[in-house]
Amino acid sequence: MYENEIELKARELPDHLKKQVLDFIEFLSEKYKGHMQEQRKFKFDWEGGLSKLKNKTTSVELQHKALEWR
Repeated sequence: MYENEIELKARELPDHLKKQVLDFIEFLSEKYKGHMQEQRKFKFDWEGGLSKLKNKTTSVELQHKALEWR
């Protein structure tokens, strides 16, 4: 999306600033590496977590309870 704009602006910079831009991109990539990977994958590790309540309460009651916890 922004790749072309970034490339055009980077071409206009002197070489010593291009190095700083590259360093900053590498910093951001490393900083958000795990975060970016987590966004791409949706986990279902919560699935079945409320199965014990299946016969004791309704989904509407659970929704109301969740609103209380917020």
